Amino acid sequence: MRVRICHLRRLRCLVRDFRDLEVWRKAHEVTLAVYQMTRIFPREEVYGLTAQMRRSAASVCANIAEGCGRRGGRELARFLQIAAGSASELEYHLLLAADLKLVDGAAHGSVASLLTQVRRMLSGFLRTLRAKG
Repeated sequence: MRVRICHLRRLRCLVRDFRDLEVWRKAHEVTLAVYQMTRIFPREEVYGLTAQMRRSAASVCANIAEGCGRRGGRELARFLQIAAGSASELEYHLLLAADLKLVDGAAHGSVASLLTQVRRMLSGFLRTLRAKG
C-alpha cells in the first residue's frame, strides 16, 4: 500500500514512495526539460553551465527522494530545504543561460514557470511539515 504522508506519533512523518509526491513528479519534469535544453549548449559549456544546470536540477529530485527515505519529519524537512536551495540555484542558472542567449525566451519561460511551481510546492510542503511537527 502506498501512503503519501502518514502521521506516526507526534513528530514523525513517513513518505513511503517519493514518486507519489506531485512535487517530485513536477521536479522530475523540470530535470528532463533541463537535460533537453542543455543538449544544444556550446561544447565549451559542457563542464560549465551545462553541468551546473543538470546537477542542480537533478539535486532537487534527489533530495526529495532522499528525504522521503528518512525516518522523521525533521529529516524530511531538512532535505526539502536542500531541494529548495538547489531549485533557487537552478533558477539563477536559467537566468544566466537566457542572458547569454543560450536558450530562447520561450524555452526559458517554460522551464522557469515549472520551476516556480516546484519552489512553491516545496515551500507549502515545508509549511505543512512544520505545522504538524
